[in-house]
Amino acid sequence: MGALVKVIDSVLFLFFVVIAVLVPLINAQACLPASLFPEFMVELKAWYERESGDYLIAQKPHFFVGLLWHELLFQWPLVLANLYGILASKRWFNTTCLIYGVSVIAAVSAILSELIGSGKASDKLIILHYPFVGMGVLATLRGLLPQSSKTASTVGKGPALGRKKRV
Repeated sequence: MGALVKVIDSVLFLFFVVIAVLVPLINAQACLPASLFPEFMVELKAWYERESGDYLIAQKPHFFVGLLWHELLFQWPLVLANLYGILASKRWFNTTCLIYGVSVIAAVSAILSELIGSGKASDKLIILHYPFVGMGVLATLRGLLPQSSKTASTVGKGPALGRKKRV
């Protein structure tokens, strides 16, 4: 079980690094004025729109902007916390990973239902979102797995807080 957890943590770590970089570079520009960003970031977003055909970023429907704000204010800090949690083997990593995974699944489900239901999206754009579904499922499952055998064996071996010392 320990080897599986390490493999899952490695895959999630790579996804978290990508998300930690992409959210402020591309997604934040759909919510905030372009004047706040340097020219190279604006060009990067324009290139992404051209290459992916992402009409949601170009048209900015209200539900999508709300999801982007959710990603910026809630999910992105969780990604940073999860990166730290993996690197420092924090006990709370399971909880933050579970919260993040469920949040991503809910957000990407709404986006995919729009992309598939509207008929405007290319297959390339739809396929581009599937790894995020996988990441959400993987993060949710990782949140349900035990931290490690070392942590589980040390639980309950500390001093009991409710006992009085005998004199």
